[in-house]
Amino acid sequence: MKPTRKTVGKPIELPCCAPLIWPAGCKKRIQSIFFPMALIVLIIVSGCATTFHTQKVVPTQILQAQEEIPEDQLMDVGVLVFETEEITTESAEKEGTTPEIRTAESNFMPYHLKNTLQQSGQWGAVRVIPNEAASTDVVVKGKIAKSNGEILVMDVAVIDATGTDWFHKSYRIEASRAAYDDTQKGRRDAFQDLYNTIVNDMANYKLKLSAQEIHNIRTVSRLKFAQDFAPIAYTGYLAANKDDRLTIQRLPADGDPMMERLQRIREREYMYVDVLNNYYEEFYNEMWPPYENWRHLSFDELAAIRKIKRDALIRQIAGALIIAGAVALGASDVTNTAGIETGMIILGGQVLINGFNISREAKIHSEVIKELSDSFGSEMKPVVMEFEGKQYELTGSAQEQFDAWRKLLRQIYDAETGFGPDASGDPANPALSADP
Repeated sequence: MKPTRKTVGKPIELPCCAPLIWPAGCKKRIQSIFFPMALIVLIIVSGCATTFHTQKVVPTQILQAQEEIPEDQLMDVGVLVFETEEITTESAEKEGTTPEIRTAESNFMPYHLKNTLQQSGQWGAVRVIPNEAASTDVVVKGKIAKSNGEILVMDVAVIDATGTDWFHKSYRIEASRAAYDDTQKGRRDAFQDLYNTIVNDMANYKLKLSAQEIHNIRTVSRLKFAQDFAPIAYTGYLAANKDDRLTIQRLPADGDPMMERLQRIREREYMYVDVLNNYYEEFYNEMWPPYENWRHLSFDELAAIRKIKRDALIRQIAGALIIAGAVALGASDVTNTAGIETGMIILGGQVLINGFNISREAKIHSEVIKELSDSFGSEMKPVVMEFEGKQYELTGSAQEQFDAWRKLLRQIYDAETGFGPDASGDPANPALSADP
């Protein structure tokens, strides 16, 4: 009878052979060979079953603010675009993803974390920022260690403006099949419990801070911006202690016109970051449907591949043991075993072929997952900013655009204070151009 092959991922029937007739005197010899072999196969099967056990994830609710937080106690948060280990096509395929998807995730995941932080009601403005130069009270740094639709591992560090490291943790979660049935764009991800845990860790740390400590963080953030734009005027306002944490040495006078001018410049920086976040939001919304579909399918595909590989390994080892048994019988002094040897070798060979065929099917699954990434990847669109009767087009990556915008803000500050050239654009900077 020919072997029957079912749909990929379904059980596969092993080939049947004609009944074997046991010659006299062979039975004990065969038992002595195959009982140990059967035990080995059972150990392998048991080992595979425990190796791929999936841990249960405990649902985590967002820690919501119990009452409205005063304006002067609301700290702004900047979520940096996530980093990721350099991933080759080979290593990505082994993990169950692609380099293109990983690049897209580095922009998608920080925006989803931003949304989750906003849902908590614990913070002021929450923005995705291109680098640490952006002025904010608290910075969140993330690094994607593993992501394939089934497992997400993320390293997260949170630091405030004073340089105090709130925490640096590694988060790991395994998605469940049910989690993909309860997703909601912008609010609930299949790995939402991981995001909720990060947000809760941040909230728990913040709740331990006194009102004065929060006020100091916000003040240091404001003075850092002033020192960056006017280092001569604001040198000595901040100092670093032995732990490299910034402390306030003195404060500007109330109504200081230079500080008020710098605050307007800071608002212009926020204006660009808000425009940038509109772009991240657009990218996030466009990416959500195909990304969720890919992750859901990847979850199912990885489970199928794992089962196929496990079955293939068992069948290959079983086939090898059967052939080895037949050879052992041939080497023994038992007579009339030719029929048994031939039947066992044929059965073993068929099992081996079956296993290798399943392995090829596993490779087909991997190729399907790889093809699902074709729609991912994007380039930063030009951003046009307008003020004081002029339009400025920022081009290049988000990092290049932000750097160009900051350079323009310095030109504006110099022009307003009379300490530098007029802010009329910078032809030498390819990322910035001005139109009248």
